[in-house]
Amino acid sequence: MRQLFIKNCFLITMNEEKEVYENGSILIENNIIKAVGHVDENLIDEDAEIYDAKGKILMPGFVNTHVHLSQQLGRGIADDVTLLTWLRERIWPYESSFDYDDSLISSTACCVELIKSGVTTFLEAGGQYVDAMVEAVDKTGIRACLTKSVMDNGEGLPKAWDKTCEEELDTQIELFEKYNNTCDERVKIWFGLRTIFNNSDELIVRTKELADKYKTGIHMHIAEIADEIDFAKTRKGLGTVEHLNELGILGPNLLAVHTVWLNNRELDLFRLNDVKVSHNPAAAMKVVLGFASIPEMLHKGIPVSIGTDGAPSNNRMDMMRDMYLTSLIHKGRTLNPEVVYAEQILEMATLNGAKCALLEDIIGSLEVGKKADMIILNGNDIHSLPMHNPIGNIVYSMSSQNVESTICNGKWLMKEREIVVLDEAELLEKVKVQAEKIRKKSGIKLESKFKFVK
Repeated sequence: MRQLFIKNCFLITMNEEKEVYENGSILIENNIIKAVGHVDENLIDEDAEIYDAKGKILMPGFVNTHVHLSQQLGRGIADDVTLLTWLRERIWPYESSFDYDDSLISSTACCVELIKSGVTTFLEAGGQYVDAMVEAVDKTGIRACLTKSVMDNGEGLPKAWDKTCEEELDTQIELFEKYNNTCDERVKIWFGLRTIFNNSDELIVRTKELADKYKTGIHMHIAEIADEIDFAKTRKGLGTVEHLNELGILGPNLLAVHTVWLNNRELDLFRLNDVKVSHNPAAAMKVVLGFASIPEMLHKGIPVSIGTDGAPSNNRMDMMRDMYLTSLIHKGRTLNPEVVYAEQILEMATLNGAKCALLEDIIGSLEVGKKADMIILNGNDIHSLPMHNPIGNIVYSMSSQNVESTICNGKWLMKEREIVVLDEAELLEKVKVQAEKIRKKSGIKLESKFKFVK
């Protein structure tokens, strides 16, 4: 039996009562929280590891509900372009040139950046080499819901991705049966639907049937851009959400990502069907999607979480920056400073994220019996002090640089800013080499308004 006792911390539980201990402690036994708050020292073994977190903040790890592992090596290849240019002229040529090793290095690099930003669980939006993603998750120790990028039609798809509905479904079943609950049960396999642009009605309906059968989730980009709504209306005269409702896909195991272009009726359909939402504020602004109706969703009781999206659309896997943006965007949009407050933002990044991952019974808050997924923040720097309001400071002042340690499943992944699960310096060199190789192989040409002189 392995114990870790963390003491003298400002402890944010995110439990139902939203308890905060100004001088708290937590006891981890193997990968489970044994005691939290004021821990009886009689529970602590003589050989337990004891960590003094005096002056630091302990809280649940962040749950990033929308990530593209395979896009990590593409940071910077699609800046300042429209979404469809971004997708068809940059990302598709880039991703379709991947092999297993490319995916493994990209996935590992993304996992490490997530760990350094305080993420202990992430939801992958879909790539082509899920087996490489599993290897990266296994190596880095993080928790993940992994998905294959699933497409059976659509304009401009690379030849390598020319798959039938049957092929895509068979592959996902095979992945689920092979990898679900592997890596010490840290890996969950979800079913994927890329977008309504690239998914036939048959694929959508049968994916829902399989997800229900296997009791897992569905990850899908929904109502992302105005063009998507127009496209959906060419099918049956309905927008994306109403079309999906007609097909019977709306339900508690659907994660709807972006959800920018929704009307009031569609918000109510989400509420009535307990659809989960991933809000990606940085990516939505950078690729010019628009502003999702997040305060309205929260008011209706729709579970809204936060995601960063991939490196080419956000350029940073920094959950704390996206938390900050979530608050500021909607205050500015509604001209109401109280519309989304700091405590709500923390809930979106932790407990709501766990709900969206269908894992709220095991992660998302620091409670006895839950998995030991947590982070330690160090706010002892000039941009975080003074600490009049620690909750507000986390959302409005801190950044991923304040994440000092990350623990997932009871194990240190990063301790005092050092990644302990692998050699980070060696990984950085691999990233440089592999990223350049892929860009050349994909044939992507980048332009600049600056003149570069050799």
